[in-house]
Amino acid sequence: MVAKKIRKSLAVFPIGTVMEITGLTARQIRYYEEYNLIEPKRSETNRRLYSLNDIDRILDISDLMEEGMTLKGVQKKMIQNQMSQGKLNSPLTDADVRRILHDEMEAQNRFMNDVDLEQHL
Repeated sequence: MVAKKIRKSLAVFPIGTVMEITGLTARQIRYYEEYNLIEPKRSETNRRLYSLNDIDRILDISDLMEEGMTLKGVQKKMIQNQMSQGKLNSPLTDADVRRILHDEMEAQNRFMNDVDLEQHL
């Protein structure tokens, strides 16, 4: 069983193969990476290499988007799933922290604008 998990996590597929398997464009796959939904490994020549686990995750993301979910929604759902399964053990990246702070500041600004409007009424 452990050997199977290891084999599924081996990053050996180039993006062209992933495109054929998933039916997505290279741009779509890279966009998922920009949202930190997948983290392909890099070869010595800096080419992206994907594992079976990565491909499975890409297909899950694609299914959710076909159902009408946005990438931000997919991102939140995956984080919630990881938290509920106790699998969220990787530290937050700087980009994660900036995004969280930005979202919190936007929410605070909306709240303050609502309070200002109520005071003027």
